[in-house]
Amino acid sequence: MAPFGHMAPFGHMAPFGHMAPFGHMAPSGHMARGSHMCDPYSGMVRMLKKLVQFITWPALAGVLAGMVLLQWQTNQRTESVPASVGVSFAGAVQRAAPSVVNIYTSKRIRSRLADDPFLRRFFGNNIPSDRYQRSLGSGVIVAEEGLVLTNRHVIAGADEIVVLLQDGRDSRAAVVGSDPDTDLAVLRIQIEDIPPISMGNPDELQVGDVVLAIGNPFGFGNSVSQGIVSALGRYGLNLSTYEDYIQTDAAVHKGNSGGALITTNGKLVGINTAIYSQTGAAMGIGLAIPSDLALQVMDSLVNYGKVIRGWMGLEVQPLFDGNREQTLTVTAVATDGPAGRAGIQVGDVITHINTSAVVDGRSTMQQVALLRPGDAVEVTLLRRGKTLNLPVVVGMRPESSER
Repeated sequence: MAPFGHMAPFGHMAPFGHMAPFGHMAPSGHMARGSHMCDPYSGMVRMLKKLVQFITWPALAGVLAGMVLLQWQTNQRTESVPASVGVSFAGAVQRAAPSVVNIYTSKRIRSRLADDPFLRRFFGNNIPSDRYQRSLGSGVIVAEEGLVLTNRHVIAGADEIVVLLQDGRDSRAAVVGSDPDTDLAVLRIQIEDIPPISMGNPDELQVGDVVLAIGNPFGFGNSVSQGIVSALGRYGLNLSTYEDYIQTDAAVHKGNSGGALITTNGKLVGINTAIYSQTGAAMGIGLAIPSDLALQVMDSLVNYGKVIRGWMGLEVQPLFDGNREQTLTVTAVATDGPAGRAGIQVGDVITHINTSAVVDGRSTMQQVALLRPGDAVEVTLLRRGKTLNLPVVVGMRPESSER
């Protein structure tokens, strides 16, 4: 044996106990290959080798299969992650945010005590003076000429309006015009090199589309919230005369009014206008005026100082027949209005306007409102079982009283 720890190649050992290659043993007890005395041991060795092979290869195959399965499951989990995870809307915000402005208004509230001669006689100049009521909102730059769209209720009655841009510049704003029937207003600011927002098409919106709201909630300028389009064409809320709101769950708070509702491409599709809330805080129901309607109102205010709408001078209610097709029953006719002059009577059932079937009273009223005074339309109606086609010359809708 070599010094402690030294070992010759496996199967060879220094005396005593020198061992020849497996199956050969030195005397005493020298055993020749093939001796019948070694058969049981040789067979056992072969069985053990086969057993090891039988166990090893399936085990290795199982390990490899497990690794492949684990990798596949990992890939599946990665592919099943929602698309929103890891998706950034920074590009859309960067394109649109410079066009969204903060609006600050102040209104002088005259002290009634100051006009009382009796109190002035005793208190002189110590009578409480006038105070100023301040509010805030948002707006959207829509033209390089300094035109800003906002909500009418943001600037109503204000004595002073200040617009603050994202880059820190500010300007006093003049009111170009406002429209109580849609709660929209147009301002003009005197600042050069202002970026108008890119326009989108609200008709392309679908329920479930991701949208972003940008505005000035609680004075936190250029704040962004994200949600989806929850519904389209909301009306009957008695917020304004012409209602066709985009509903979204993007968080909208006090100060967001007049701000932008944009797509994930940074294009304007709505003007944030109202929220449904029992507490004053956002509850997941925000309402925005479609941008195409807002632009129509703006064009009319800029060109005429007011919104000129077509008017027929009648009131209607929807009526469904047995085939579930909708018609409109005339419930009132304005004295000496366009419909009355054309011969339309209470009780008539309107089925078509300019050969287009009526859908509902709201959409029909908006269709007529888009016409210009003097335009002629053909109204198809039923009267006591007979079909009549009456030409009506559209008039101008009377201006609404202030809301």
